Amino acid sequence: MTNDTHDPTRRSWVERSNSADTDFPIQNLPLGVFRRRGSGDVPGVGVAIGDQILDLRAARKLGLLDGLSPALADAAAASTLNGLMALGQLESSHLRHLLMRILDADGRLAEPQSLVAMDHAELLVPAAIGDYTDFYSSIFHATRVGALFRPENPLAANYKYVPIAYHGRSSSIVPSGTPIKRPRGQLKGPDDAPRVGPSERLDYEVEVGFFAGAANVLGEPLTLAEAEDRIFGLCIVNDWSARDIQVWESQPLGPFLSKNFATTVSPWVVTREALAPFRCPAFTRPPGDPPPLPYLSSPANEGAGGFDVRVEVSLRSAAMQRAGLAPFGVSRASLRDMYWTFAQMAAHHTSNGCNLRPGDLVASGTISGPGHGAEGCLLEMTRGGADPIELPTGEKRTFLADGDEVIMRAYCERAGYARIGFGECRGVIS
Repeated sequence: MTNDTHDPTRRSWVERSNSADTDFPIQNLPLGVFRRRGSGDVPGVGVAIGDQILDLRAARKLGLLDGLSPALADAAAASTLNGLMALGQLESSHLRHLLMRILDADGRLAEPQSLVAMDHAELLVPAAIGDYTDFYSSIFHATRVGALFRPENPLAANYKYVPIAYHGRSSSIVPSGTPIKRPRGQLKGPDDAPRVGPSERLDYEVEVGFFAGAANVLGEPLTLAEAEDRIFGLCIVNDWSARDIQVWESQPLGPFLSKNFATTVSPWVVTREALAPFRCPAFTRPPGDPPPLPYLSSPANEGAGGFDVRVEVSLRSAAMQRAGLAPFGVSRASLRDMYWTFAQMAAHHTSNGCNLRPGDLVASGTISGPGHGAEGCLLEMTRGGADPIELPTGEKRTFLADGDEVIMRAYCERAGYARIGFGECRGVIS
């Protein structure tokens, strides 16, 4: 539900946060982890506000967090977001309301010494991620990719019943801006005998992920309502993929080395409360599709289980960078078009008794929409390499070349509310 923290007329004493083009107005207040660039300091929790970061460890020393419970104040001054995530939605809401009072233009409870300029900060992975699960929740993506390999039967029989996922590798999750080294692996040859070499079909996948909040007990599944309550906040995810390694290794157990070499996340976590004005109905299933099974169905989820988060992907080649050209827009899509909601993913994830823990990352899978220009990866957009895209320099791409930079952005807009953004998720192929 919306409340006074979503009031679009609120302004902050941090002037840049009041600009119409900012991702981080006072109505957003996403959380992240940072340290001063080049300092070697212990990382700390920060809040994005305009072009600044409110340092919560410094704020605590200044007495600005005195209204919080000791557990919440300790978590806010920690070096990861895991402690805040573990405390649950009510405590994170208390923090959000206090931050509003600290940063509100009418209150001005903090001074500039509690701020760090964003361009002077090193932004880190926001949580110690114990486990990472990547879903496959876009029916548009699944259908297009399935048609490339199984034109007579693009979707598996289980797709409309089961939220499909695989377990990823948390150790190779990196923050935005980290260079991505082209992976090597087994590549299928013309006679089915493999060779080992660098991937020649390197791809991105634009996704949105959620960080899990308070844990469920091992052996105790979450209901759909409980699963919704475990969504702490959202970020952008780029689940890099080596398609040629993937096609050779994926039978029968799915992707392995083609995925675990790197996953990039944006540094700011937009909380579920900040996203309240941008909730939307779950995906409307076409006539003839089966309804979700009872444990994946509820009126609340059907009415407002989705998030209307819009994602954009841009590409800039090394030649474009040298020429000073702006990134080239490749695609736009929306999380609202996913076949399964995040609550359904979490409920299914725990339906066998699996325990989600604070800081676990659960990603949506490639976000694709129904039309051309809404494809969430190059495999879809170029139809497996058959239809290259052309960049402003005249260069053509079927898959990523060395020196290419992929830039992902996400934001929410709705009449009557302030626009909020997620920042950027970037990576350059090296």
